[in-house]
Amino acid sequence: MLVAIKVHAVIQECILDKINRCLQLSKPEQSKFNESGQLALFYLFSFIWGASILNAEEFPMNLTSFWKDYPFSRMLFQEKLFYICQIAYWLHALPELYFQRVQKEDIPRQLCYICLYITHISGAYILNLQHLGLFLVVPHYLVEFIFHALRLFYFPDENMQKGFIIWALLFIMVRLLTLTLSVLTFGFGLARAENPGFSIADGNFNILPVRIGCLGAVCLTQTWMMWKFVNFQLKKWREHVKDQIPEKKPANPKKKRTKKEPGKANFANGTAKTEDGASPRTRKSKPV
Repeated sequence: MLVAIKVHAVIQECILDKINRCLQLSKPEQSKFNESGQLALFYLFSFIWGASILNAEEFPMNLTSFWKDYPFSRMLFQEKLFYICQIAYWLHALPELYFQRVQKEDIPRQLCYICLYITHISGAYILNLQHLGLFLVVPHYLVEFIFHALRLFYFPDENMQKGFIIWALLFIMVRLLTLTLSVLTFGFGLARAENPGFSIADGNFNILPVRIGCLGAVCLTQTWMMWKFVNFQLKKWREHVKDQIPEKKPANPKKKRTKKEPGKANFANGTAKTEDGASPRTRKSKPV
């Protein structure tokens, strides 16, 4: 955890602060830029590390490896170190909310996803579901890295929005992948395992309440993420439509002056007057 804090400080001082001085962003934009900069590097590093472990273990080649021979008697050193580093990083993110002086309106949002990471990663490690957890977290980290990398390029140039379409498609695909593998593992694989039971000493938690609790937690989290995603897309769509509608020009308050008809005189006190107020001369009648 102390190593994570030190690395976090080095990245902030040596990279992000220098870029902030060049871009001259506002305080809210600086806060989001620092958040995306830190998370983008962490997600990229974790994705490469997790993908190398998956490649060494060949988990994607055989989906039954997620529940076959459960509880797993051995864990690779790299796999255990990966989980320890993940838990340490997200635990260190809690005090960083204070040290980074995050704005008050951003604290609930960041605190929410930090707690979700700690709960899910710790749960997969404690319940001996490290194979499934590793396979699900790697594509998730890839999608999150793409999002935060795009957001880093968005702050200097707001016209760079096309990449978010690719991120949106990958986000939906990863949510579906997570739900599918969770249902297969908890609903079918572990339910038909050869040694169901509960034993803390053996690391066996294959009982119905635990399976239902794990599956419910995953489904609720994915549903919440999709709900946030849909609301975010609808908000962006409304802003886009609002920008496309041209603003109506205000009506001219000055009324057009009406031309007075020629030949018509003004009458006052029974006598006709011209526009300048002088009464016209009367014609003399000719004698017959």
